Amino acid sequence: MIPGDYGVGIGWRPEIAGFVADLPGLRFVEVVAESLHAPARSIPDGLRDLRARDVAVVPHGVRLSLGGAEPVDPARVRHLAECATALGSPMVSEHVAFVRAGGVEVGHLLPVPRTRDSLDATVDNVRRTQAELPVPLALEPVAALFDWPGAELDEADFLTELLDRTGALLLLDIANVYANARNRGEDPLHLLDRLPLEQVAYVHVAGGAEHDGRYHDTHTDPVPAEVLELITQLCGRCRPPALMLERDGHYPPADALRAELDAIAHAAGRPLVTA
Repeated sequence: MIPGDYGVGIGWRPEIAGFVADLPGLRFVEVVAESLHAPARSIPDGLRDLRARDVAVVPHGVRLSLGGAEPVDPARVRHLAECATALGSPMVSEHVAFVRAGGVEVGHLLPVPRTRDSLDATVDNVRRTQAELPVPLALEPVAALFDWPGAELDEADFLTELLDRTGALLLLDIANVYANARNRGEDPLHLLDRLPLEQVAYVHVAGGAEHDGRYHDTHTDPVPAEVLELITQLCGRCRPPALMLERDGHYPPADALRAELDAIAHAAGRPLVTA
């Protein structure tokens, strides 16, 4: 797990590398694993400089398709492992989702059908991945614009059994909890109260926006007040975890981005490490 006293981190992106480099006291960042090419030979200078400052770097995969019916691609697993080794990472993370089927790339993180067969396939893929990784694996449930019909388990039961059977950690995206509850017409606290919060590795925080009556987890909009309130609720239910701001475009000015980090820290009831 990322220690809770690591405070608030941020997703490292080349577009904001200078901003991230100037954050004093920063303890951890996350980088999209697929954005690193030949990690054993070449790490971006910005990440190399952060590692020299003892900033932990977590590779975050988006293409393994752990929730697919097909076995995970060994080359993709090997790449994730190479990223962890090259960066001296404490863990890696990936999504409970699928992104390809029958050789077709869908270009999006699709939700996994919550059936027993789907759970078994996901467990097998997670175990295959763990066997090749040099560090622990944390699993992130995705924001879903729809649910597949024929569900045999609800989201909390599916995730809890997946974690129990694999020993994986939970990367809890609190913005995804909000998005899924809003799109299903449910109370987000109902899901939060049923998740194994003792297995949380760290927490994602991101913004979104409503389009055509559905809430989209955009990562390009400000974090809404409702997500900040969920952070407060989460920290009242467990020891405050490390939190990670995800921004993937439409980057605001530096002062606004710092204010967003400060708002996350305030919601968690802790000083901002990067202040």
